[in-house]
Amino acid sequence: METRNLRKERVGVVTSNKMDKTVTVAVKWKEKHPIYGKFVNKTKKFHAHDEKNECGIGDTVRIMETRPLSKLKRWRVVEITERAK
Repeated sequence: METRNLRKERVGVVTSNKMDKTVTVAVKWKEKHPIYGKFVNKTKKFHAHDEKNECGIGDTVRIMETRPLSKLKRWRVVEITERAK
């Protein structure tokens, strides 16, 4: 039996849900500057597949890497961790 490779997981905030079955998720993290030592906020946006169109703007979601689903989509929503207030 074949074993599946480990898939990357990220936690981020939904910034757009205007597309059909697709959401844009912004993932934030802090990175130390190599010379000055100051921590800098970094952000990366991912297009993730949302099969049931459940996600709303401001929701915190967990996304997982998957096979290419379209030109930009390589991630899918695993769960909605927290709903927007």
